[in-house]
Amino acid sequence: MTTAAPPRLVLPGPDGDLVEHQMTTPREFPRHRNPHTVRTVFAAAHVVPDPLSDTAPGAPAVLDWDATLAFRRHLFSHGMGVAEAMDTAQRNMGLDWACAAELISQTAQLAQEHEARVVAGAGTDHAPEARTLRDVTAAYVEQVQTVQATGAAVVVMASRQLAATATCATDYVQVYRDVLATADRPVILHWLGTVFDPQLHGYWGSDDVDVATQTFLGLCHDHADRIDGVKVSLLDADHEIRVRAALPDSVRLYTGDDFHYPELIRGDGTHVSHALLGAFAAVAPAASAALDALAAGDVAGYDREMASTLPLSRHIFSAPTPYYKTGIAFMAWLCGHQPRFSMVGGMATARSVSHLVDLFRLADEAGLLIDPDLAAHRMSLFLELNGVER
Repeated sequence: MTTAAPPRLVLPGPDGDLVEHQMTTPREFPRHRNPHTVRTVFAAAHVVPDPLSDTAPGAPAVLDWDATLAFRRHLFSHGMGVAEAMDTAQRNMGLDWACAAELISQTAQLAQEHEARVVAGAGTDHAPEARTLRDVTAAYVEQVQTVQATGAAVVVMASRQLAATATCATDYVQVYRDVLATADRPVILHWLGTVFDPQLHGYWGSDDVDVATQTFLGLCHDHADRIDGVKVSLLDADHEIRVRAALPDSVRLYTGDDFHYPELIRGDGTHVSHALLGAFAAVAPAASAALDALAAGDVAGYDREMASTLPLSRHIFSAPTPYYKTGIAFMAWLCGHQPRFSMVGGMATARSVSHLVDLFRLADEAGLLIDPDLAAHRMSLFLELNGVER
C-alpha cells in the first residue's frame, strides 16, 4: 500500500554526489481487462529466472513460472496483448528454444483463459549449425509448427543463421516464401535492425536500407494473403512512415520504434501504426490510458499520456540498445511484479548502477512506480548491494 506522503531516499547524482530525492505521488491507472481495439497492441514481455537456477551465460534457462506468468496477467489487465518469446524475453541472449517453447505454450493457455491476444516468436536459434538455405528453412518451419500448435499467432523473427548463410536478396525471399507456405494463418514478419542485434548486418540482402526495404516490400506484396503485419525495429520513424504507406492495404505495420511510438501509433491522418513494443512492458498502465483516450477521440489526452512515458522508454532503449532488457526487468522489480532483480544469462549486470538510478528517477517522474514505499525500499537495497554509501 502507498503512504499519504511519498518517501524520500538518497540517490547518486550525475556528478556522483548523493542527493535527496523526493518521490512523486503515483498515478492511479484504471484497468482495461478487454483487449484494446483502437489499435492492435502487443507488449513484448521479459522472463524471470528461478532464483536457484544457474543464470550464468550459456546455461539453459530455468524460469520462475509463477512470476513470469504473473507479469503477463499484469499486461493483460491493461488491455495489452503479449508478444511472447521475442528478443525482450532474451531470445539469442539467454533464453534457449526448449524453454521458449514451454513459455509460448504456457502463455498461450493463459491468454485463452483471459480472452487476450498472444503472438510468439519463431526463429532458427535452436539450429546454430544451419549453414544452408534448406537447413535454415527447416529450422524456421520447426519453430513455426511448434508455435502454431499452441494456438498462438506466429511472429517470424529475423534469423542470425539466415544472415550468415544468405548471399543475396533472392536467398531471403526464397526462405521466407517457403516458410510462409507452411503457416496455417497470416503471420507477422519482424525486421530487427542491427541497433538491436549487430549479427543481423545486411538483412534482406543489402547494407543499404533503401535497397533492403524494396526486397522486404516486394515480399509483402507477393504474399500479402499470408502476412497479417510487419514489425519494423530500426528506430527510424521516417523510414517506418514510408514503409507503412507502401504496404498492401491488408498488411498492418506494428511499430517497433521505442523512441517514436506516440506519433507513429497516433498516425498521420492517412496511415497508422499498431504496436509490438518492449517499451509497453515497462509503461503498460500509462500506454493503456493513452489508448483509452485515443478511442474516445481525445487526441490531446492521448498525446499527454504517451508523452509522459517517452523519456523513460528512450532511456531504457539507449545505446547499447541490446541491453534494454535489463531495464525492463529492473522496472518490473521496482513495481513489485517480480520478487527479485535477476535475469537469465546473468544479464542483470548489463546496465550500470547510474543507468538504473536514472531509470528510477524517470519512472518516478512518470508516476509509474505504483507503490512508492516498495520502490524506494528496493532501490535502497540495490544501492546498498552495489556498495553505494548513503
